[in-house]
Amino acid sequence: MTQDGLNQHFSFAIEAQSGTAARAGTLATPHGTIRTPVFMPVGTHATVKSVSPAELRSVHAQIILANTYHLSLRPGTDLIAQIGGLHTFMAWDGPILTDSGGFQIFSLGHLRTVDDEGVTFRSHIDGSTRRFTPESVQELQSQIGSDIVMPLDQCIALPADRASAEAASSARPAGSIAAWHRTRARIKRYSVSCRERLLPTYVCGMLARSHPSICPATPLAD
Repeated sequence: MTQDGLNQHFSFAIEAQSGTAARAGTLATPHGTIRTPVFMPVGTHATVKSVSPAELRSVHAQIILANTYHLSLRPGTDLIAQIGGLHTFMAWDGPILTDSGGFQIFSLGHLRTVDDEGVTFRSHIDGSTRRFTPESVQELQSQIGSDIVMPLDQCIALPADRASAEAASSARPAGSIAAWHRTRARIKRYSVSCRERLLPTYVCGMLARSHPSICPATPLAD
């Protein structure tokens, strides 16, 4: 079974499926094929610590994750682009996924201000400010040549009840915009200029049965 509609540079085929939602598949990208589900080594700063690209290949790593926020600070996306992109910079010819910096909204909560248009970070390196919006994050990831780009989401701390999840995701004092609504709006803005990359979306929800998902069961493109 093949799923079309990703874009002309990517394709996904389901290879096996159980009676539940579990499935195995193959994702074709411009830099190689990924068999899913997959373990993704983390190379936040464009390197997997203490492991060389050759060693990663020897253990059959299929894709590496890097982080847009950290790479934008050091060494900078302009430098990476001048070198020839992230694949050249990392000496890795396989697929690369870059996180958007959304996790840093959580992990660097004391160094950022969130609003409905994006997030402003104060650099943990030199104190300079960096503005991230759905569009700018997409541009940064495209600039460095990532295969799979992530939208600018908002990650909140757990445990969190429903009210806290909604309030933490809103720039309004009443907390009336749920995390999903903000993330969903950003993804829709972000996807307009994302043509040659794969742009997945997030599944937002709660972990406790007493707090069901805050995501409306509506499609992204409506």
